[in-house]
Amino acid sequence: MSGQIEEYRNKAKLPIKLSLSKQLLIDIDQMPLTQHDCARAGEHVLDWLACASLGKLSDAGRAYQALLSLDEGGKCTAIGGQRVSMQNAAQHNGALGNVLEMDDIHRSSILHPGPVIIPAALAVAEQMDCSLEAFLIAIIKGYEMTIRMGEAIGRSHYSNFHNTATCGTLGAAMAASSILGLTQEQTIWAIGNAGSTTGGLWQMRNEKVLTKQWHNAEACRSGVMAAFMAKQNLTGPEYILEGPQGIFNALSNDASPDKFVEKHASWRMYSCSFKPWPACRHAHGAMDVLLSILQQSTIDFADIERIDVGVYQDAQLFCDRLTPETSLEAKFSIQHALAAILLWGEPQLEHYAQNAFKQAQCCALRERINVYVDQEIEALYPQHFGAKCTVVIKNGQSVVLSQRDTLGDPEKPLTPAQRHNKANMLLSHAGVSNEKITQLCHFDWLQATSISTLSALLRPAPSH
Repeated sequence: MSGQIEEYRNKAKLPIKLSLSKQLLIDIDQMPLTQHDCARAGEHVLDWLACASLGKLSDAGRAYQALLSLDEGGKCTAIGGQRVSMQNAAQHNGALGNVLEMDDIHRSSILHPGPVIIPAALAVAEQMDCSLEAFLIAIIKGYEMTIRMGEAIGRSHYSNFHNTATCGTLGAAMAASSILGLTQEQTIWAIGNAGSTTGGLWQMRNEKVLTKQWHNAEACRSGVMAAFMAKQNLTGPEYILEGPQGIFNALSNDASPDKFVEKHASWRMYSCSFKPWPACRHAHGAMDVLLSILQQSTIDFADIERIDVGVYQDAQLFCDRLTPETSLEAKFSIQHALAAILLWGEPQLEHYAQNAFKQAQCCALRERINVYVDQEIEALYPQHFGAKCTVVIKNGQSVVLSQRDTLGDPEKPLTPAQRHNKANMLLSHAGVSNEKITQLCHFDWLQATSISTLSALLRPAPSH
């Protein structure tokens, strides 16, 4: 260990003598893995498959279809059924899961594990023809790495970098390493090399572009290939996290390395949230509060003077958008999300289409919705994605409600029926047959079988 690394470790008061990467691998190997854990991982796979299947029909999905034209085929499955190479499957599928803004999310790490980890694990699993169990275990480990990275890297990083990409590429490397059966040393190399090229600048948030999908696709592909090359003994830096020019020093000014190796009673996967609605998660708190108000009170939107929405700072930064001009911008608009609820009720995909956010009545309602930072809500973030709504009626009365958590969070989880309804809705919109939807929603994640059993459901039925 160089003197610079030792100096950093002493300054950070790290409670371990090993590198952060090595200590985490040791800790992960000592954590028990149960059938319940594998079943939970299967829930995340179904959620991702549903999101990615409909994401394929988006502008980004159509762009990534061109990637498959460069491929002469392989052992892996691109969403839609085409057989492709491992790296192209990872990149193509990695682009699709986040398109709808309905993918799973982890709050305190402020990232989305599923869109990067699951397609990475699937591509390598198909390449290696591993067991279904090995595939699910890889996902659990990939989530663990990704979430711990997000929790440790600090909020200063999130101000400029897309956490899902930055942290997801290390998780993808972890998941791929698990399936490839890498040694501890080789896994450290994979993590080190994936981390050495990680990133994802938020500049794309300021422009009408599809770069977010590029971030996820590259994170997925990079993690897979870092693991693949580590198996060929391509070495990588062990101290990629805490080194003097490693991730925590280079990409953050408030990193907490101790959080990376903090002990937890269960896998971090269990602290993920499932999104019920097609909008940025930063908008969901306000949406849930307004829905709760409308369930408790009879309010005609024509009688509303204004709605004041108290949120945490990142929610205002990402989703205070009065006049969305694209479907994606509508998904990042608290004003539109609430106006749509007032007009049409329970949020649906079509509420974010152009004919919805351009509608005159919807535009007028958005003008009455004000978004501000509520310090009590901010103080609870990112452990809780809460919101406060004050609905002011024209007669002078007002209704006020605040919530710490929102539907889909571990404290307020979706029921199995709600998760399956979501998957059914997305897969139906994607044109998947009712028979396939039923098979996917009732798939036995604990069966002792090859990954090919799942792969067969991702491909079109053979023609006769």
